[in-house]
Amino acid sequence: MAAMGEFELIRRYFAPMAKAAKPASDGSGLLLGVGDDCAIQRVPANQDLVFSVDTLVEGVHFPVGYCPGFLGWRALAVAVSDLAAMGAQPVCFTLALTLPAADEAWLEGFAAGLAQASQQFGIVLAGGDTTRGPLTLSLQVHGTVPQGQALRRDGAREGDLVCVSGQLGDAGAALDFLYDTAPATDAASVLQRYHYPQPRLELGIALRSVASAAVDISDGLHADLLHILRASGVGATIDLAALPLSAALRRIKGDAAAGFALQSGDDYELCVTVPEQRWAAASRGLQQQLTVIGQVQQEPGLRLNADAGMVYSRRPGFDHFSTTSQRAADTLHTASGPR
Repeated sequence: MAAMGEFELIRRYFAPMAKAAKPASDGSGLLLGVGDDCAIQRVPANQDLVFSVDTLVEGVHFPVGYCPGFLGWRALAVAVSDLAAMGAQPVCFTLALTLPAADEAWLEGFAAGLAQASQQFGIVLAGGDTTRGPLTLSLQVHGTVPQGQALRRDGAREGDLVCVSGQLGDAGAALDFLYDTAPATDAASVLQRYHYPQPRLELGIALRSVASAAVDISDGLHADLLHILRASGVGATIDLAALPLSAALRRIKGDAAAGFALQSGDDYELCVTVPEQRWAAASRGLQQQLTVIGQVQQEPGLRLNADAGMVYSRRPGFDHFSTTSQRAADTLHTASGPR
């Protein structure tokens, strides 16, 4: 069989995803996708364009030999989570894919996972590029939000409540089980969270008029909450006992479970700050999707209220070029198998 070329690869595996594009009733959305030099997106009147780009590198952001179907879903979910943190409605995305070789079995699995995620999140492939080299994916996502209503990191104020969605720490715990062929029930539960993260799109939209600041939890609650605090020029105290933990995580990690919820990444939940009066006025349904874990204070820094007393935390978040972060990355590699 002849080797598959770049354009045949695009036509066979990725062009079908772009055919799902249908402009909205007002003529906005993705007007032209794969097949031209550029895609065309029309932004509705009184809407802001929101966009973000993520790059995933094999051996850094996902394990070597990772299942392509999982990777297709996960790559798009990671990028779309940024739209959720801004309260945006997804529209379209681009994909730059670098492959060691045009492996048809790998491409079929990856394209299937990507298509499932695209349909689930309501976002359409607009175009991209393919090249040969070490396995790397770059996805840029576009969304829209009513003018001036995008959630940002710099709006937290003294007295605001610190809240998180969902449960934290499961994806970090899953690293110990990535190569298990028959994981036990608890391991399967945390692996589900790692393989299939769920961007909180509907929640982000509902929080537009409620939250004062927001961020998605990709590098860990500790690191990402610090992004809000530093951008807003404030500090906070959080109660470790209030962190929402799954029963599976508690059984797997025991006393270390709260540490996983605080430090491990890949949860893709939302961390938001909410003025107390808005929290009191919020619907019960919205309150049930969030857990209050602390409060914003004037003094800068992040303080952790633990059983042993108050801890003033200065630990940095993940940084690709920091030696401390490199040690953390090495731990991930060790848990994930050979590089």
